[in-house]
Amino acid sequence: MYKVFVGDKPIILTTQIEEETNFKNYLLDTVNIRKVIKELNTSNLQEVRLIHKKEEKLLKKFLKKLPNVVAGGGKVYNDDNEILFIYRNDKWDLPKGKVEGAETIEKTAVREVAEETGVAGLEITKPLETTYHIFKRNGRYKIKITYWFEMKTSFRGNLYAQEEEGITKVAWLDPKQIDEALQNSYANIQTLVR
Repeated sequence: MYKVFVGDKPIILTTQIEEETNFKNYLLDTVNIRKVIKELNTSNLQEVRLIHKKEEKLLKKFLKKLPNVVAGGGKVYNDDNEILFIYRNDKWDLPKGKVEGAETIEKTAVREVAEETGVAGLEITKPLETTYHIFKRNGRYKIKITYWFEMKTSFRGNLYAQEEEGITKVAWLDPKQIDEALQNSYANIQTLVR
């Protein structure tokens, strides 16, 4: 099973057909993905489930439905066990960005965190789950596939918000502040942080 978010509503990729309650089932092979996105955005439907009989083909078939944008990002801890957050588009988020050229996804994640926040001395400690969400750019829907990494740093310098990327704040947040920030964040960020 996979979750792909449209805003905060999930499209669930699954092999299980269940009776519809607050969601709708569609067959992955024949679904009109733009219609599903519109339905999630304009109705009180809580989720949509796309069904395919083979678990191993769910994601591959879904990712062919829209252009893909591959990104890398970081859940960064400092020596005080605080997590690095950015504030962009009126929501708290974790730093991430698109792959450039032939760089590895790990290089992308480290570079993007550094560019968006000004933090240096980043070290990847382990890979985290991959998230998927649908966004609209220039009138076209795309799927962003973000590979996340847990990172650590002993950086004590100033934080810099990369304003040309729409970031207005960068902050190290402690557990209490994180709980507050997650009230105004994205569903896949809430899952990653919790």
